[in-house]
Amino acid sequence: MWDDVILFTAVGFAAQLIDGALGMAYGLSATTVLLSLGTAPAMASASVHAAEVFTTAASGAAHWRMGNVDTKLVVRLAIPGMIGGAAGAYLLASLPGDAIRPYVSLYLFGMGVLIVSRAVRQRVRAEAPRQVVPLGLFGGFIDAIGGGGWGPIVASTLVGRGAVPRMAIGSVNLAEFFVTLTVSVTFLATVGLELVPIIAGLVLGGIVAAPFAALATRHIPDRPLMLLVGVVIVLLSLRELVRALLG
Repeated sequence: MWDDVILFTAVGFAAQLIDGALGMAYGLSATTVLLSLGTAPAMASASVHAAEVFTTAASGAAHWRMGNVDTKLVVRLAIPGMIGGAAGAYLLASLPGDAIRPYVSLYLFGMGVLIVSRAVRQRVRAEAPRQVVPLGLFGGFIDAIGGGGWGPIVASTLVGRGAVPRMAIGSVNLAEFFVTLTVSVTFLATVGLELVPIIAGLVLGGIVAAPFAALATRHIPDRPLMLLVGVVIVLLSLRELVRALLG
């Protein structure tokens, strides 16, 4: 039991450090570890989302204190994200999530390339986010089915459309709390929660890492931060595409 807590405290710390600074990868990283240990997809997603209720609360609060949050954007993302997340959690038991993940990965790869291109060739220009409601709905749905994906889909799309990276990342992190809470309640009512030591470790590591990640987001200039987001998205999506081709 204690071995699981210690291991997943380290996993949670590393995942939250990346997620809090770049707006993505906590769910994907933690879920990948659980699946590699033989955990069923629904239980893996349920466990990660249960942990994320606490880590996203800590991360969102840290970003808010650092001035990285647009509250209007949070509301526009959170409400449709909660609806999409609840729908995805209900459907996970019967819908073959692996069948749609390659298409999501292809979308993310294209978005990552776009972000890298904009960071390298252009000056980062702040633009008001558009079509946020469909983005939040889709991001919440995929996040629940895949055990992660809210950050890669939502944050990368906002940055790719021209939003200020630190504001997009901070707002997406805070909105994720409400999405994750909804998904967790839905999973609790359907598949339950069993992996308590693992959840405890993920929570502990994530909460410790959250303030450091928000501080990094606050002080890293927009262009390097945008480039980091793009590179992470490209690498994650390539990994999923390779897995789909080899599988």
